[in-house]
Amino acid sequence: MLNELLQVIKSVARDQYDASKPSDVTFGTVISVSPLEINIDQRMTLPAEFFILTKAVLDHYVDITVSHVTEDRAGGGGYAEFASHNHDYKGRKKILVHNGLKTGEKVILVQAQGGQKYVVLDRVFAHQASGEWL
Repeated sequence: MLNELLQVIKSVARDQYDASKPSDVTFGTVISVSPLEINIDQRMTLPAEFFILTKAVLDHYVDITVSHVTEDRAGGGGYAEFASHNHDYKGRKKILVHNGLKTGEKVILVQAQGGQKYVVLDRVFAHQASGEWL
């Protein structure tokens, strides 16, 4: 009798857990960026409306504060106003962070409670920067 009661309690607890559909971490591959499509665990490909994107996977603007001097740069023609010079570069500046997803990238996803949406947290591997100052 006790064994049957334990089985019933376990069954109720399991059913309650399954019904709550807790969040789950999974992985995907970006199939397309425009429109966004991500293949989930090689089972299914979902469109953009299934995803909530974080700044880690979006191009976005940020404000930065800078305080430095540009490198010396010369003009031409031999005139004094074109002689080698630099400029102060100071203040609060708005810059674009290029974090947008690219086709073929592997991403980390958290399935939202209820399973209808996925939060795209980040890439599985390091984002490859390709800026002019590298």
